[in-house]
Amino acid sequence: MALPSLPPADPHHHVAQVNVARVLAPLDTPALKDFVDSLEPINALADRSPGFVWRLQTESGDATAIRPYDDERIMVNLSVWRSPADLWNFVYLSRHLDFVRRRREWFERIEPYLALWWVPAGTVPSVEEAKQRLERLRRDGPGPEAFTFRAPWGAPAPRAGR
Repeated sequence: MALPSLPPADPHHHVAQVNVARVLAPLDTPALKDFVDSLEPINALADRSPGFVWRLQTESGDATAIRPYDDERIMVNLSVWRSPADLWNFVYLSRHLDFVRRRREWFERIEPYLALWWVPAGTVPSVEEAKQRLERLRRDGPGPEAFTFRAPWGAPAPRAGR
């Protein structure tokens, strides 16, 4: 998959991403075995990928137990990367792509399922903020508060005094 025209890394900001998925079956069923078995190696790949900063996880090492929506079948993935290109490279140019291609085996389609936004470097976004960004994207479309790979937005201009 070709890298789209994405904004460059910014020394004062990182890009946060949230993606959500509604599972087709409980995690402990055979239908999701391949997905569950892949969590640890794919998360380890993310952790050592260029530009990786942070990801949401519980003590178990993943975020599958975090269910922030009324619909308990919706899972959330939240992470921070140095730049949109670093995130793109992990998602579409690493072994992670094999699992992106299989997502319909495990998840129902949700639109939008992904939102990106800039955060000040060193900031860790909350799950509640991530939900708000996804809702803003759904309601208003891409813009500086929430965007996508297809409709990216550049980092905010540095404030005076920086």
